Amino acid sequence: MNKTVLLVAITVLTSCTIFSQSKKKKDRNAIKEMSGCFEVTFNFAETFKYTKNANYTPSKTKMDKGLEWAQVIVDENNKISIQHLLQVGNPTNPHIVKHWRQDWLYQNQNFYTYTGNNTWNYSKKSKKEVKNQWTQKVYQVDDSPRYEGSGTWVHVDGKSYWENTTNAPLPRREYTQRSDYNITSRGNRHEITNDGWVHDQNNDKVLRVNNKEEIIAKEKGYNTYVKVADSKCKASQEWWNENAQKWQLVRNKWDAIYSRNNNLTLKNKVNNKMLYKYLFSDEITKENEMDEIIESFVKK
Repeated sequence: MNKTVLLVAITVLTSCTIFSQSKKKKDRNAIKEMSGCFEVTFNFAETFKYTKNANYTPSKTKMDKGLEWAQVIVDENNKISIQHLLQVGNPTNPHIVKHWRQDWLYQNQNFYTYTGNNTWNYSKKSKKEVKNQWTQKVYQVDDSPRYEGSGTWVHVDGKSYWENTTNAPLPRREYTQRSDYNITSRGNRHEITNDGWVHDQNNDKVLRVNNKEEIIAKEKGYNTYVKVADSKCKASQEWWNENAQKWQLVRNKWDAIYSRNNNLTLKNKVNNKMLYKYLFSDEITKENEMDEIIESFVKK
């Protein structure tokens, strides 16, 4: 290889490295734009019916509003974790509800994919499959798994967005009301806006039986997060400062379970009680107690 060719190769390699670093910085900035204090509007409407069941009743259109604090709890080069807290009730003395959590992992290869029946199957993707992608891992209020998927953040024409489609359990607004489907195929789009961000969803309601799937209906979700002064979420910030250590212990236990890299099936209840009710109790504070309770929900 002559000096000219070598110089060109080095220049191209350097340019690609600089571009990759710049792109990743934009990705990280976009993800962290989803943190802060937000006035949230949740909108869900069933759009199309596909089932041949003549007695099928569509879900009612649902709209809720709330104030939500999204706290960055991990900010590392390849991982950003955001904990969401709902602030409800009297603004002068609000009630704080630990809500969902989203972890963003760069070029993650380890996945737990929901397959129904409270089961998540483990798989490992190749480095090529996830190159330059970010995985969003979404967790329930007790930090048990919900859904996850990988995709590339796109920054073009003044827009920043990320898209992915993946299977998930039924949302809380549905699973206590419906038994005619058992999987939500979630088409997720997270887009950063001038005043916050939007969670745009195009979901399929899927009935899976013996590895056969039927889409019974489609659903549109459109959740807007409008940024307001952080001071409006002061109560949530104080609550998290008081409770962060406890939930770090909970996450540590779940991380140990996920690191086993095995298919994971969870019990709905233990002694007729759901996991979040154990963990939300002020009586459960010691690490060994939390570890034992969480482990009791894992089917062997």
